[in-house]
Amino acid sequence: MDGLAARIKAWGAELGFQAVGIADADLAAAEPRLAAWIAMGWHGEMDYMARHGTLRARPAELLPGTLRVISCRMDYLPQRPGPVAQELEDRSRAYVARYARGRDYHKLMRSRLQRLCDRIEAETGPFRYRAFADSAPVMEVELAARAGIGWRGKHTLLLDREGSWFFLGEILCDLALETDSGATDRCGTCERCIDVCPTRAIVGPYRLDARRCISYLTIEHKSAIPLELRALIGNRVYGCDDCQLVCPWNGFARLSPEDDFKARSGLDRASLVELFGWSESEFDARMRGSPIRRIGYERWLRNLAVGLGNAPSSPEVVSVLRARANDPSPLVREHVRWALDRHGVAA
Repeated sequence: MDGLAARIKAWGAELGFQAVGIADADLAAAEPRLAAWIAMGWHGEMDYMARHGTLRARPAELLPGTLRVISCRMDYLPQRPGPVAQELEDRSRAYVARYARGRDYHKLMRSRLQRLCDRIEAETGPFRYRAFADSAPVMEVELAARAGIGWRGKHTLLLDREGSWFFLGEILCDLALETDSGATDRCGTCERCIDVCPTRAIVGPYRLDARRCISYLTIEHKSAIPLELRALIGNRVYGCDDCQLVCPWNGFARLSPEDDFKARSGLDRASLVELFGWSESEFDARMRGSPIRRIGYERWLRNLAVGLGNAPSSPEVVSVLRARANDPSPLVREHVRWALDRHGVAA
């Protein structure tokens, strides 16, 4: 395997990855922390986290014979954002997390990872591997940190000197590659991500209660959004970038060269009223190829109803809410009633 690790990193760069690192597959030290997080119930309705809890910390159970994990990073920031307040100042606009404004990253990442595996196989001959892009129970942040791609920030996302606007993908393999050293934590005394969190989901450095996280609430959470958190969500209808927008390291972020990550369907400027007016067929058509489509039309309307309840009151806002007061979905109806009540109007 002499020199193969270096060649893999070079091939990864040629394929469009901004960083490639290699870690061993022993996550025994991380397993107790994961178990404790699940035991506290901080995973909320993400039952799969508990169901696959130990598996996440044992890559060799996903691929028997795993010796190394090749971790790959792909930047996704299409244009430089403004400060948090500037990004969210227009409360009539729907805020969509930057990673979700373009095409779904899963296919692009998996395709690039497969091409890297094919290149390795052309060099080494057949080897055992499995490639993942947020598609399997893998502790990707832990593995990427061990592979030297970055360190775990206090918001629990992976972070490096060029910020955190990137996706991660992994290749489990049975090759005895030379491993990289873990990155040094450079957050220092900074706690801006903790201070800015609208719902106080970051309960302390490196500790996230997902049940309060806006990204969780608008994407993973399937039932009604807790009443006490709705007003705090503001106009964030799919995900939340606040902890990244405020991070000093993201001032050094590089823009992505990938056209797939550029905003589609006007998701970087659309109003809440406009999006709430989409029919289900419109939603399906416009969100085809988007990560947003996976939450489905019902939860999309739920999220938008919360945003409209937090929007400046206007005849237009009240009108679109009243139009869905008798929506077939009890989930949507309940959030619409809440939103109308916020505007002092009966359903």
